[in-house]
Amino acid sequence: MITRRALLANGSLALASLLAARGASAQGLQYAQFQAEWAQNYDAATRTRVERIDTPILSPNTLTSTEEMIARYADIVARGGWGRIADERLGLGSRSPGVVALRRRLIQSGDLDPAAGSADAYDSFVEAAVRRVQTRHGLTPTGALNGATIVSLNVPADVRLQQLELNVVRLRAYSGGLGDRYVIVNMPSATVEAVENGVVASRHAAGVGKIDRQSPIFNSRITEINFNPFWTVPASIIRRDLIPLMQENPSYLTDNRIRIFTHQGQEVAPEAVDWFSDEGTRYVFRQDPGGEFNSLGFVRINMPNTEQVYMHDTPARGIFGDDFRFVSSGCVRIQSVRELVVWLLAQEQGWDRGRIDDTFRSGERVDVRLARPVNNYWTYITAWATPDGTVQFRDDIYERDGIAGVPIARAPGSEDG
Repeated sequence: MITRRALLANGSLALASLLAARGASAQGLQYAQFQAEWAQNYDAATRTRVERIDTPILSPNTLTSTEEMIARYADIVARGGWGRIADERLGLGSRSPGVVALRRRLIQSGDLDPAAGSADAYDSFVEAAVRRVQTRHGLTPTGALNGATIVSLNVPADVRLQQLELNVVRLRAYSGGLGDRYVIVNMPSATVEAVENGVVASRHAAGVGKIDRQSPIFNSRITEINFNPFWTVPASIIRRDLIPLMQENPSYLTDNRIRIFTHQGQEVAPEAVDWFSDEGTRYVFRQDPGGEFNSLGFVRINMPNTEQVYMHDTPARGIFGDDFRFVSSGCVRIQSVRELVVWLLAQEQGWDRGRIDDTFRSGERVDVRLARPVNNYWTYITAWATPDGTVQFRDDIYERDGIAGVPIARAPGSEDG
């Protein structure tokens, strides 16, 4: 059986093969994977694929819609659920008995109108229905029946019902008192929503924590914006990433404009440090400002929390075109972060769009304390429904649902199990 994790792993193998064909060594590939954690250099163009409905994930309307969807899915389960479709890659123009089974499956979940018929041709109606399925599951809406889409379609109806029942409890915890203006970070969907008066003002694709470096769940308030920030390397990254990188490439810090300081503020030359001992853990590592290379990009958004995480820009904007955006050490990287900053500062005197754009361009270090802090909720919602009758499902990336049969994606190159 093909799983989402296997598909992602196969994608990594394909990348490794491509690099090998170009003469890249295994060591070079390993180096690139380490570097991708906090100085990514993806080439993929930024492509927004987040839903455009204006109902927030956390809202009374979403809660009501999800409760109604539970009743609908309970009825589907009571009528026997739906069957599995074959692992057969299909696309527009294909003809196969598998298309008949696919049509039946799409009709059962409400993605295809029964009037579309039961022909064995993969026509435009089937393609549109598959796009709908892909969008509802956070996948690239290609319209072609690929492996990841098959995995999502083959999750049994009773498992999806359990997922909805679990998440409605989570949604009820946020059913009131969210505030007039608030920001939602949802880990499973890797998205950020800015909400005003119950409506999504802007929605952003995000890069959130890896499986082994998960973004935490907490409530806080956004209190400060740092323009053109320094980046101080967290202690965990110094030990797990930076020191191994320096062992392999002694010019890494210089190449990435990261400087070393004692805790008294005295600068230390990289060649003066023994990188094959724990000496490196005794220093402070700080990357100079610069949106094109600094790991925080042009801006950092702060909120008090015990995990010392925050939201920020990134020079590696290609990640936002990926389905799998679980790439950070816990902090959250935001697509089109400037739009979020404009929204956050809309009620701050003297901070209109023109001034914000000028500050980005200037490269000047500027800190802005919000006179009106904005509520901020970092959440874990893997299933929800919206008033238009659409139900959304996401993989249980951090394995917090505890429901057998819910897909759990793995990063490219990771092991099953």
